Amino acid sequence: MLHSSPRRPLLSVLLVLLLAQLPALAQQKRLTMEDAFLNRSLQPENLRQLSWIPGSKDEYSYLRTVGGQDEIVRGTAGGQVTAVVSLGELGQALQAAGAPAVKASAFPAVTWANPQSLLVTRINKVYRLDAATKQASVLFGYDQAAENVEMDPTKTRVAFTKDQNLYISAAGRENEAVTTETNPGIVNGQAAHRSEFGITKGTFWSPGGGKLAYYRMDQTMVTDYPLVDVSATPAQQKAIKYPMAGDKSHEVTVGVYDLAARKTVFLQTGEPKEQYLTNISWSPDEKSIYVAVLNRGQNHLKLNQYDAGTGAFVKTLFEEKDDKTFVEPLHELKFVPGKPDQFLWRSQRDGYEHIYLYSTSGKLLRQLTKGPWQVTDVLGFADNNREIVFQSTAASPMQRRVYAVKLSGGKMRDITREAGTHTAMLSPSGQRLLDVFSNATTPRVIRTLSVADGKTSQTLLTALNPLTEYQLGETKLVTIKAADGSTDLYGRLITPPNFDPARKYPTVVYLYGGPHVQLVTDSWLGGSNLWMQLMAQKGYVVFTVDSRGSGNRGSAFERATFRQLGTQEMADQLKGVDYLKTLPYVDQARMGVHGWSFGGFMTTTLMTRSPGTFKVGVGGGPVIDWRLYEIMYTERYMDTPQENPEGYEKANLLNYVDKLQGKLLLIHGTVDDVVVWQHSLNYLKTAVDKGVQLDYFVYPGHPHNVGGKDRVHLYNKITQYFDEQL
Repeated sequence: MLHSSPRRPLLSVLLVLLLAQLPALAQQKRLTMEDAFLNRSLQPENLRQLSWIPGSKDEYSYLRTVGGQDEIVRGTAGGQVTAVVSLGELGQALQAAGAPAVKASAFPAVTWANPQSLLVTRINKVYRLDAATKQASVLFGYDQAAENVEMDPTKTRVAFTKDQNLYISAAGRENEAVTTETNPGIVNGQAAHRSEFGITKGTFWSPGGGKLAYYRMDQTMVTDYPLVDVSATPAQQKAIKYPMAGDKSHEVTVGVYDLAARKTVFLQTGEPKEQYLTNISWSPDEKSIYVAVLNRGQNHLKLNQYDAGTGAFVKTLFEEKDDKTFVEPLHELKFVPGKPDQFLWRSQRDGYEHIYLYSTSGKLLRQLTKGPWQVTDVLGFADNNREIVFQSTAASPMQRRVYAVKLSGGKMRDITREAGTHTAMLSPSGQRLLDVFSNATTPRVIRTLSVADGKTSQTLLTALNPLTEYQLGETKLVTIKAADGSTDLYGRLITPPNFDPARKYPTVVYLYGGPHVQLVTDSWLGGSNLWMQLMAQKGYVVFTVDSRGSGNRGSAFERATFRQLGTQEMADQLKGVDYLKTLPYVDQARMGVHGWSFGGFMTTTLMTRSPGTFKVGVGGGPVIDWRLYEIMYTERYMDTPQENPEGYEKANLLNYVDKLQGKLLLIHGTVDDVVVWQHSLNYLKTAVDKGVQLDYFVYPGHPHNVGGKDRVHLYNKITQYFDEQL
């Protein structure tokens, strides 16, 4: 004891030194590729299955973990949160009702039917769980091979597809065939028009669930395109219907199935048969269906009304035309509650996406939003249906905030005033928002807000930074000028940890550049992903800029690339390169570029139409020749090859193979049904013919994106290529 006392001051000093080093030690961890793509704990904490409870007095629900076990909870506007059912209790209730056991680690998806009951689907059976008694009962089942399952608004029946046919299931009416098509080239109930025009599904329930509208897509006239399945021996051909630009397109009609009468009528949408039937909407009384009918040239839209009982054409409410570029309808009608003769329509007719109030007579009552910014979502109605609540870029193209404006017109008001990205859900009463917020330095905050004054009612989650133990570089948002000299472009610059401005760093440009995509936002880490942060850890500067042609900036910005894909985007990306060259720490001799899909097209464009700019490029799933891409997308931005031969020829990257300088790696999935494998194979063949060397890698059995655990392999391949070449 006596001998130990002199050591205490020394121990104290060592402890102080150790504590002083803890923050530095805590931030020394480095990301692995598995971290970047598979480690969910490195994503900001979230509230799973967060939703409002329909029919409630603004109660919400989410999944939380207590004592190591998941449970569904419900919260009130006053802030009280109570447990509804735990995973163990749910499993017992479902087993008692005849369902198979629930995995101890996975809480199944639940849907609130009403404030008293939840619905759970287990192995193609729908169960109802009483929230008070925690007793479950089976409602109905449906075919185990079912796809495209959609529940009706009353939560008492589902529509689904199997092969080329459409079915419904309800209590006492399980697996009832709506169609009995024998030709696999004619498909019912699936998304039509290659899921363009905002189309995400092929079935459309009426408000009361008594009728079902659906797409019938006749593809018999579309050329078969072969995909090869190498998982079998010998390999098997599996043909798909793929309509290429300038070729014959499929023909679509809309059927309406009356569940009571068990009969179908088809809307009389008329000629020509090659047209696009989009934005299918039911009237509140279920007597009418509205369809935005777009010509194949995509420059003339008619909003038509049809009789849901007979299929007869009733009238055209209004038309939209654009003789210079195109018209792109993306959103269904949204009727004003309590006013079945009024609806909202979204359009870019004045150059930006805005909300218009119409009467069902076709009269424009007023334009509700206006300005050089985009409406990005309509959340619903508030103030006893006198106000519309929406999300927009009004504060900045990099931000998303929630606003409200009266249907009678007037000045809009900002509900979410905090700068950053707000993704919100409006409560059943329209009085509150569930607001999910982040910005470049805030991982995630979830709270309930008052729609009336924007004040926080409750904070449900403040996510901690999940990367505090990792050594990260600085992520900075920057603004540069486009090639036109006047348009602002927004970029994101990530510099390595322990950054030394006196050093020269290799640089990787990650890009997309195509329509409807925005990569740089004022959201967590500036919209970057963990692979970009990993690259910065490895000593790279990582840069991204959203060039003209990309999304959420209005018509003039997006359509600057019309009929000449690749040209204006390249000019803007080169302005990004000019910016990088002004940074003394960027090694101009060691610059690489990488992108996928449209980004793969842009990567290959830059490597060959601006040879020598980049030392290395990695292009994934690249469009090489727009003539080989699908009709709906390509003809919108390029017109047909017959109408715009010069544009197709200029954008065709086969014409520039011999201009390649530096190292180029192309990557493709062998069963890509979006950008078919032939694109990069043609490029490879042309390179061989011209004696040009490049590198190539394929992912057998993968479609357009390489997902799952193989994504780690993909990005190890990409990263290794940059390491070796830069």
